[in-house]
Amino acid sequence: MHEYTSKIRVWGLSCPGFPEEVSRARRWTRDILRGSPLAEDAELIVSELSANAILHTASGRDHGSFHLALAISPQVVALSVTDDGGTSTAPKTQHQDQDAEHGRGLDMVSALAQRVIVHTSQAGHTVTAELFTAPKEPAGGHPC
Repeated sequence: MHEYTSKIRVWGLSCPGFPEEVSRARRWTRDILRGSPLAEDAELIVSELSANAILHTASGRDHGSFHLALAISPQVVALSVTDDGGTSTAPKTQHQDQDAEHGRGLDMVSALAQRVIVHTSQAGHTVTAELFTAPKEPAGGHPC
């Protein structure tokens, strides 16, 4: 993890809505969280949310984009992806049967994250996934 995690640190990245930008979003997340035990889950979450933005919203259309924010504090890693809207429905989990080829992404994000928040505005949707860091052991070892 970053050596400056005694305070909240926030990073942002804007990407054109091209499918190849999903791998860029993954690399960006991996680079920021290098060494963190949450890095792999965070990378997977960013990948899924970025792909959803491109596939299901105006982010994947001509001149579309999606925006990422990554906030790190000693207690939580919060990953947000904001899309360009263009759909009348907000992202939601869908329980699909085992043969379905699509529709499991947000379920997977919900399984990895301790909390998922969807915020809808006129500009689009922001999906934030929060990964909580493990509580630190009290000084002096295990409690009685």
